[in-house]
Amino acid sequence: MFDQLKLKLSAQDSKQKEACYQKLKERYKNYRDPWGFSISSVKNAMDITLPIYRNYFQVRVFGMENVQDEPYMIVSNHTGQIPIDGMLITLAMAFESDRPRIIHSMVERFMAAMPFLGDMAAKTGSILGDRENCKWLLDKGESILVFPEGVRGINKPTKDFYKLQKFSSGFYRIAIHSKVKILPVTVIGAEEMFPVVFQAKDLGKKLGFPSLPLSLNLFPLPSPIDIYIGKPIEVNTELTPDAPENEIRKNIIEIENVIKANIAKGLKERRPFCDGLRKPINDLMKKVT
Repeated sequence: MFDQLKLKLSAQDSKQKEACYQKLKERYKNYRDPWGFSISSVKNAMDITLPIYRNYFQVRVFGMENVQDEPYMIVSNHTGQIPIDGMLITLAMAFESDRPRIIHSMVERFMAAMPFLGDMAAKTGSILGDRENCKWLLDKGESILVFPEGVRGINKPTKDFYKLQKFSSGFYRIAIHSKVKILPVTVIGAEEMFPVVFQAKDLGKKLGFPSLPLSLNLFPLPSPIDIYIGKPIEVNTELTPDAPENEIRKNIIEIENVIKANIAKGLKERRPFCDGLRKPINDLMKKVT
């Protein structure tokens, strides 16, 4: 495990990172947004996070061939107790693709309002996930990353790991408005970063957070991460953005089912990590929660 704390990139990865950054620099040389995006801030963030992505979490990506050079509404399960999944997906789309791009991850209001972190997120492309922001980016040809489970996705006790929560419908209505495809993404491995979790929701609300996960470990464990990218899904062009909820819901179920299928596949194919502890931990948490 401790070998994974060697966070220096290999010579090959360093070369790939530099090539990736040069492509991003060219792609975004004329890009401006209202939130202060800065390609130099992206480079600084990559210098810090890519070694973590590559060596600590040992991320594998499946299905990158499904990604074309066009804007997408990227939809993922929300997993792990802190929003590392968004960072890893964003890095995958930049580092693992022949056509690197910045994915604009939509963040919760409390995150966007945090001193320093909110500003840094905006400079690297992550912004408050309201509808007007999403529409602005998609209309500019950018891709956005949303987690339709919301905080419920990461707000789970151990016994509910990998149980997909019901998606909200806002993302689908925005995709209809902007006429973009849905790109389903599934993250496996992030739940194991904090294998024993109790959700102190009442305390979290008093402190101004949606929830407060309490875990035996304060720092995420080096659980291997797998990211599955599904085939793009066309939105139903017969629907309007203000269509009845039940009509929208029928189409969202299709997306949920794709991600559920990849969760099942990913759990079967995930790399060993604390395997001997999974069942005892789950049994214990069922008794105490």
